[in-house]
Amino acid sequence: MTGTLYGIGLGPGDPELMTLKAHRLISSARVIAYPAPDSGSSFARSIAASVIPVGVREIPIVVPMRVDRFPAQEIYDAASIEIAETLESGDNVVTLCEGDPFFYGSFMYLYERLSGRFPCEVVPGVTSLTACAAQLQRPLTARTDVMTVVPGPLDDTEIQQKIEAAQAVAIMKVGRHLGRLKRLLEAMGLLDKAGYVERASLPEQKVMRLSQVAGETAPYFSMILIYKGEEAWTLPPSYSS
Repeated sequence: MTGTLYGIGLGPGDPELMTLKAHRLISSARVIAYPAPDSGSSFARSIAASVIPVGVREIPIVVPMRVDRFPAQEIYDAASIEIAETLESGDNVVTLCEGDPFFYGSFMYLYERLSGRFPCEVVPGVTSLTACAAQLQRPLTARTDVMTVVPGPLDDTEIQQKIEAAQAVAIMKVGRHLGRLKRLLEAMGLLDKAGYVERASLPEQKVMRLSQVAGETAPYFSMILIYKGEEAWTLPPSYSS
């Protein structure tokens, strides 16, 4: 009998947003794996730290924090070999993933390498998308509105086309593209319809109108939400100045 590979969604950062199933699997784990930067601590591990058992074997998957970090094929190849050996020995491997494993989650790279050889179970988590909407206190979309998720690194022309074709838009991976995205949305007449959320659910989170955000860059964990459909939604009064 081989072990099972679990991909555990941890949610956006607040440990209380972990699901009961995630809590159960982590607290009973003998082996855990998680993504980690090449400097500093693992965000995924920090979310689950309070329920990780003492003495558990840990497999950090160290991914260099670079602009061109993906595809880091050799890193996931090496991690898959170590995890496969563990699964072959009969132990389960609980893999931690901030947010949801299949929504821009790094677990998908392990899944594509190992799911054909070992039992795999994906435990969904609260996504950054829904967490940001909750903190902004504005619905994401409704009825027959089309919602589009747009990566910030795309070029302006492609971003504009995707926004024009949708009624609700989430721009992720804002980071160093903040200033450019603000200028694009202003030129499109959408700056006043855009909300900004940074580090959703964490103590240091920031929630405001995009027009209020200063500077040219934002943290990696930041998102812009835009609604331009037929519902009469506006940004909450507390963010209207």
